[in-house]
Amino acid sequence: MCDNARFSRSGSIGHIIMSHGTLFIVSAPSGAGKTSLVRALLERLDNIQVSVSHTTRPQRPGEVDGENYHFVDVSAFERMIERGDFFEHARVFDNYYGTSRPAVQALLAAGQDVILEIDWQGARQVRAQVPEAESIFILPPSRAALRERLASRGTDDDSVIERRMRDAISEMSHFDEYRHVIINDDFNTALTDLESLVRANRSSLERIRERHGPLIEALLSRDDGVE
Repeated sequence: MCDNARFSRSGSIGHIIMSHGTLFIVSAPSGAGKTSLVRALLERLDNIQVSVSHTTRPQRPGEVDGENYHFVDVSAFERMIERGDFFEHARVFDNYYGTSRPAVQALLAAGQDVILEIDWQGARQVRAQVPEAESIFILPPSRAALRERLASRGTDDDSVIERRMRDAISEMSHFDEYRHVIINDDFNTALTDLESLVRANRSSLERIRERHGPLIEALLSRDDGVE
């Protein structure tokens, strides 16, 4: 989402404890390849999902409710805000967008890793509630490459591309707020880097203890007489 005068974001602060699953925050400027990388990652790994956001914007042709977004009306969205159901939410132009807290909590509790594809402002809100979340920022290899990727879409005129470039530069200035940074120069290399971060997290001592506690206990037990 863009950083502009018609943008507002808020979040309901309340620490979330991850249980078995890990929360991954992935951010990038438009054109850096974040969505393609995440989609390819999901094809490589099991037990990981992208959180599906709620929105009040109209459903577009080809979109599927519950897959692209959860489409709700304004009154339903505002009731969710009042109940504190969002990790973070934003109003962009005339539409709301938000990340459901109960949905993410349920996936984490079930042992699923969860990816939030959100911008730097939403990432700040989520990190305040989940300090142990893994945060990853995707950068393009150069401004020229980013401009070329935006132009290659063939859907925007020059003025729109220039605005998107300004928004991208603003977004990229927050890369150092993230724990990990991946430069998407070669797609396969960037995908391997992203997958490696997820796998490394899964093999950390904390995660092994959480996910495989009974196995560790059985391996270290002296009840079977083995010295």
